Amino acid sequence: MPDHFADFSLPDTGLTRKAYDLVFAAGSAALANHSVRTYLFGRALGEARGLRPGADYDDEVLFLASVLHDMGLTERGDGRQRFEVDGADVAAEFVSGNGLDAERTRVVWAAVALHTSRGIAHRMGPEIALTHAGTSADIAGPGARALPGGIAERAHAAFPRLAPGCGLTEIIVGQIARNPAKAPFGSLPAEIARQHGVGDPAPEWAALVAAAWPGVR
Repeated sequence: MPDHFADFSLPDTGLTRKAYDLVFAAGSAALANHSVRTYLFGRALGEARGLRPGADYDDEVLFLASVLHDMGLTERGDGRQRFEVDGADVAAEFVSGNGLDAERTRVVWAAVALHTSRGIAHRMGPEIALTHAGTSADIAGPGARALPGGIAERAHAAFPRLAPGCGLTEIIVGQIARNPAKAPFGSLPAEIARQHGVGDPAPEWAALVAAAWPGVR
């Protein structure tokens, strides 16, 4: 068995290995592989911006947030909230339960909760911004051209995609079909639901505003 921690210089602690094992046990291999690539791409994009792991950001926290960022798309993390927040709650419970202090746990929670929040996450701390950047590069491509040569090929060889879109869309749509409340108005899950015709119909913004204060001018 290859030791990917050594091969890719992953931050090697008892907690990072527990998180790695958890994500591969909790969900599909495609989802787990995406989660590890998120870390590899986030770290590489950080280095391209002059950010050094261990010096400019907490590398263990970036790894934990990255590999746990889609726990909301696993059976263990499928709760009543949008999948990003469900995943953040599961991730925070896991890392704090395994000894991570409150402040670092807060950063993990925020990185997971905001990983789809384009226009917001990149303005946050580096662990949050790089979790978002790594996820975006792997799924939708923004930032992928900034990856150093060879990292994408090595990452995909060790952690292949296995399914179109890493199988994420089918999981998100299935969750919303079972519980439309997981696609709140204005969220990424809501837009995916709209495109796939699942969940409750999206309300019109003008109607929401008009209904808020009926009769008031």
